[in-house]
Amino acid sequence: MANELFRLFELHRQGFNCSQMLIILGLEAQGKENPGLVRAMTGLGGGLGFSGGTCGALTGGVCLLGLYAGRGGPEEEEHERFLLMVNELVEWFAAEPGQTYGGITCAEILGDGLASRTIAPACGNIVSATWDKVQSILAAAGIDSSGGKP
Repeated sequence: MANELFRLFELHRQGFNCSQMLIILGLEAQGKENPGLVRAMTGLGGGLGFSGGTCGALTGGVCLLGLYAGRGGPEEEEHERFLLMVNELVEWFAAEPGQTYGGITCAEILGDGLASRTIAPACGNIVSATWDKVQSILAAAGIDSSGGKP
């Protein structure tokens, strides 16, 4: 995890939001780049465009699960456990970061910092923990994070 922590710090310094950082880590683990996908993830930061909605680490984590286990074309099916994996992440997020930081929305986590788009120190901890949890969920489903669906 030390490499991921360093990379998260580097991505934060480059101005990427929580959702973008998670998807970048996932793409890099697969040896891929996808600027369009990273660009699309911009809208999830700050709780859906800094509106204070659901935390971008949670929505980004769900998207990260989709990157590995979702459906990518008409000939594909999503992983048989995909929705269970999403549910596990959501329940974990509410029970762990949600309890620790006061909720699952950016408004609850960032408080007054939301208006200034200031990322709180808690955000790094939440993104890192979400990355770890997604990796754990993927491993339990038999999905190699350096690849994709088995």
